[in-house]
Amino acid sequence: MKEMQVSTKLVRILALGGNLGLLAWVFTWQFYLSPHPLINPIAIAVAWSVPLILPLPGIVMGKPYTHAWANFFLMLYFLHAFTILYIDDGERWLATIELALTSLAFVSNILFARFRGQELGLKLKRLSKVEKEEKQRFE
Repeated sequence: MKEMQVSTKLVRILALGGNLGLLAWVFTWQFYLSPHPLINPIAIAVAWSVPLILPLPGIVMGKPYTHAWANFFLMLYFLHAFTILYIDDGERWLATIELALTSLAFVSNILFARFRGQELGLKLKRLSKVEKEEKQRFE
């Protein structure tokens, strides 16, 4: 396997920090800082953590594809943070931290997937090229 460049290593560290930090923050928020009064806080904390745990093995191993698709899960946390920022004055600071960690994870995941994919020679064809090839194949 090809060795990572310095910029790729830095972005990988930021991605790991963002993803693991968000996982720790979400669990801490839901379990300890602001538990739901009517529902078991451990159940809520685990439910909020599961989408972040699913891609974690691939992120820890440094797989570029996992970093890329993990961003789909991060959309849930973007929406949650923006919603809380808009509607809840009491938890606004909690949502601000969630938004910052989600943003760090999102941008770092994109950059790592791009940099590492380039280093490994993984390339996606342009859509126009794929369309031309399909058109030629079926004519």
